[in-house]
Amino acid sequence: MIAKDTITVDYGHEEGDFYLHQVMRSSPFDQDNHYHGTYEIYYLLSGRRHYFIKDSAYSVAAGDLVFINKYDVHKTSVLGSPQHERIVMNFSDDFLGSGHPLFMPELLRIFSRENHLYRLKPQAQWFVEDLFRKLAEESQRQEDGFELSIRLLVTQLLLFASRMKENDFPVTEDPLSPTHRRIAEVVKFINAHYADKLPLAELSERFGMSPSYLSRTFKKVTGFTVVGYQNLTRVREAQSLLAHSDAKVADIADRVGFEQFAHFNRTFKKITGTNPTRYRKWNV
Repeated sequence: MIAKDTITVDYGHEEGDFYLHQVMRSSPFDQDNHYHGTYEIYYLLSGRRHYFIKDSAYSVAAGDLVFINKYDVHKTSVLGSPQHERIVMNFSDDFLGSGHPLFMPELLRIFSRENHLYRLKPQAQWFVEDLFRKLAEESQRQEDGFELSIRLLVTQLLLFASRMKENDFPVTEDPLSPTHRRIAEVVKFINAHYADKLPLAELSERFGMSPSYLSRTFKKVTGFTVVGYQNLTRVREAQSLLAHSDAKVADIADRVGFEQFAHFNRTFKKITGTNPTRYRKWNV
């Protein structure tokens, strides 16, 4: 008999203004690589997980708090026993962005730090778990004023996070395999050189792996092919330029590394679900 997931909280949608989801899993589960336009906070209540975020690999343990910025590619996978329980919270700029009375720039800086993972001490774990418990109660009961209460609780959590110093929440020696570390280095290189031609043969030679081993291992760790990840990185940069610059679409395609405009259009639509011109219209 296959063990079923036990979902205790499920409110909102990952791409919506606010999302809260708590689940306990007993069977193996590997999350697909993905990214979204909302901020994400991940808290592991029990078990252990691999976490790949942007260009870093982490071993997440119970009591660890993880912060993922908008549009950062991420995925979780099994580490040891598949049993684990976690809470995920997502929120948008509209939910607590610059136009909201509760907004302060300091509240979101935690998402821009180089380190994504914070290993909480017992007292901090209790504080964070109590906030999540209250968020779950508010989202389930939905009494008068519950949306304001949720915003206040999220603000309280972000204020706590903004005061965290990395030295106060040290992560001990990372037990991730050398393979994960090597692939993380490959990802960092692609992130820095996404607009260049990066033939698989040259990448594999640079990092001391055979092309077949690099392809197979990169896919296993990140969930992407090497070309697929490079194209995703190019499209994410194109999204930013379309939304925040006046550059022509064709110039943006060239700037992010697409030699053929038709290829850019096809790839952009495949990844985002719309074409570049329509994306700009919706996001300017």
